[in-house]
Amino acid sequence: MRIERVTAASDVHRAADLFDAPPLEEATTRFLADTNHHLLLAYDEENRPVGMISGVETTHPDKGTEMLVYELGVAPVARLQGVGTALVESLAKIARENGCYGMWVATESDNKAALATYRRAGACEEMTFTLLSWDLS
Repeated sequence: MRIERVTAASDVHRAADLFDAPPLEEATTRFLADTNHHLLLAYDEENRPVGMISGVETTHPDKGTEMLVYELGVAPVARLQGVGTALVESLAKIARENGCYGMWVATESDNKAALATYRRAGACEEMTFTLLSWDLS
């Protein structure tokens, strides 16, 4: 398995099946242009994209910079092979190199696969929280 940072929209579109929905052209361009946004793809031995992780560095005046694990996806044929864990560890390495003091993720409490992956990659469960959102569309 090989993990690489994505810088070209064509690579994103080649890995479209790893995302929740088809990548949007304008959003893809904007995401890739921001140096605080990170998108990594994992490739198998045949050079097929089999996993993705995206992260966003966020900075606050009284906290510093941390990495948000925005999304993690692994192709069904590549699950239970360490792809997700390797992607999380790779993003954590980037976060450390960029001076982030921490990294965090939110996932559904019944998402056993995600919870196991994040714990395997060294995450600790802190506490439950309530997620509130606004639909701004």
